[in-house]
Amino acid sequence: MKTMAGGSVANTIRGLSSGFGVNCGMIGAYGDDEQGQLFACNMNTSGVNVSRLRKKKGPTAQCVCLVDAFGNRTMRPCLATAVKVQGDELTKGDFSGSKWLVMRFGAFNLEVIQAAIRIAKQQGVSVSLDLASFEMVRNFRVPLRQLLESGDIDLCFANEDEATELLRGEGNAHPEAAVEYLSKYCRWAVVTLGSNGCIAKHGEEIVQVPAIGEAKAVDATGAGDLFASGFLYGLVKGLSLEECCKVGSCSGGSVIRSLGGEVTPENWQWMYKQMQRKGLSLPDIRN
Repeated sequence: MKTMAGGSVANTIRGLSSGFGVNCGMIGAYGDDEQGQLFACNMNTSGVNVSRLRKKKGPTAQCVCLVDAFGNRTMRPCLATAVKVQGDELTKGDFSGSKWLVMRFGAFNLEVIQAAIRIAKQQGVSVSLDLASFEMVRNFRVPLRQLLESGDIDLCFANEDEATELLRGEGNAHPEAAVEYLSKYCRWAVVTLGSNGCIAKHGEEIVQVPAIGEAKAVDATGAGDLFASGFLYGLVKGLSLEECCKVGSCSGGSVIRSLGGEVTPENWQWMYKQMQRKGLSLPDIRN
């Protein structure tokens, strides 16, 4: 058994900071326990600005990740009594100087999500949303679609299972249709397809990019999170839609080569080599 700092947004932000050299900060809360200290220290060591994290009395959120011999994983989070940031705690200062707000959908913290989006939009910050899990989409499709159709989400990430659940019962529940649906409301729509790569749309442009064939899966934990790191890096750097997908494919492939949702220094080097082979410009940072 291995204990690591993680979480969907944390994995994405840590990847942007440590692997791509993008200035990142994190808004949230952690408990006054061993796990909370581990989380805050890991984020700080990875170059993430933790000044917006609130330390609170109580337990830190945890998640059990079960990984089989083929790299497939099942997650069971424990969030019931965990400390959390509240919507009325958020301030304009939390978003000052930011270009992107990176979020994960969650029905149980919808108030916080809505509050964060409202302030972000007031500050001119773009919003990225990950659909979290097919179970979350299945059980809370109505509020999720209301959020997506609000027009406040600039970039949406979904995996194949989430995309299918999003349109289940409509006769067109497949990734291509999901990309079309998402692109009606989001400037960028991305559906990852596992070993089949990804499909993405921006405006009238649609691309499909294959996965990295050399990435042998040890643990799929964080694959989508790190794909988002690479894609967001591409957007920040002004890369084309296809290039953003290629960088995402490289970074997503890097994290599955070892246990956990954090890329090792050796696997960052592997990713840089993959980027070079694809003719992609490398980030200024080198691990």
